[in-house]
Amino acid sequence: MLPKKDWSTQARRALTATEVVAKLAGLQGWQLSGDGANVAIEKTFRFANYHETMAFVNAVAFIAHVQDHHPDLSVHYNRCVVRLNTHDVGGISATDIDCATRIDALLAAP
Repeated sequence: MLPKKDWSTQARRALTATEVVAKLAGLQGWQLSGDGANVAIEKTFRFANYHETMAFVNAVAFIAHVQDHHPDLSVHYNRCVVRLNTHDVGGISATDIDCATRIDALLAAP
């Protein structure tokens, strides 16, 4: 399990384009979306049914609450699109990469 990180006590900054590309290389299935201050990382998670999708959404909500960083979620019957960016820095920050890693860990094989 990844240790909790208190992002509220850390100075955040937008990652450079080079940093984002390097970090994305370590995140399977995440991709860039949008541009300028609306740039984000995004991934679609697919499930067998609505119940599984909602279980995932609730787990993401718990991670978001604990990390004090809240993604945009687009919830559908058998999928959820997760979109992360850091509004107060106008881009993608280390917080987004950390949350993406934690979200991926939800579905990692034991």
